[in-house]
Amino acid sequence: MGNGKPMEVNDGNFEKEVLDSPTPVLVDFWAAWCGPCRMVAPELEKLAEEESDRLKVAKLNVEDNRVIAARYGISSIPTMILFKDGKEQKRLMGARSKARILEEIIAFI
Repeated sequence: MGNGKPMEVNDGNFEKEVLDSPTPVLVDFWAAWCGPCRMVAPELEKLAEEESDRLKVAKLNVEDNRVIAARYGISSIPTMILFKDGKEQKRLMGARSKARILEEIIAFI
């Protein structure tokens, strides 16, 4: 289960925290210089808090974690990928509201 706030993941702990997670994980691929990433961050914080019983939200800085970003072909940010049972289930690109994010991933959580 999530802890009510987004957690930082990186190249070193991605497999343990995301792929091996028994709970679905929505990973936000972001960078500090990305304006739309800053816009979606509070929406993800609300999502993490409100859906903590069935979803984990994680953030991966693409500047600092190029291995995972390259593995998943992240070419534009923000990109959010929902992982369940170690597999990508849904990919969302661009900033959007909490309600829109939830609408897109609800079938998988």
